[in-house]
Amino acid sequence: MADHAGKAVWNGDIKGSGTLTTDSGALNAPYSVGSRFEGKQGTNPEELIGAAHAGCYTMYLTSVLTKHGHTVQNITTTSTVTMNPNNGHPVIEHIHVSTEGHVTGGNITADDFQKHAEDAKENCPVSKALSAVPKMTLEAKFSG
Repeated sequence: MADHAGKAVWNGDIKGSGTLTTDSGALNAPYSVGSRFEGKQGTNPEELIGAAHAGCYTMYLTSVLTKHGHTVQNITTTSTVTMNPNNGHPVIEHIHVSTEGHVTGGNITADDFQKHAEDAKENCPVSKALSAVPKMTLEAKFSG
């Protein structure tokens, strides 16, 4: 079992700003209300959720494909997290996963890839952690 931690430090009131870091040191990024809701420079929690989800999903899909005898050349995944400001009570209402895989071997078809892509959407650990989100959709593209 492994523990991985992220940390947030916020300075000031809601108009202030903060920094998001990871224990590994790989992330040290500013965030603010502006970067979260107004498209200003810096990161935001939803963008980081999307990156974490895309990473987990891609690793899970690669594992499933490999276990079924296929050779993964590459997989590219984007997880787009949509948040509704909801009159001051923000809620993540939709996550859209878009994945594209170049996979060979084991007589894989587009239908096989779609089946494995759906499996990853349902079962990667981050997808499971995000199961409270009302809507999660998938678009999967395959090339052999």
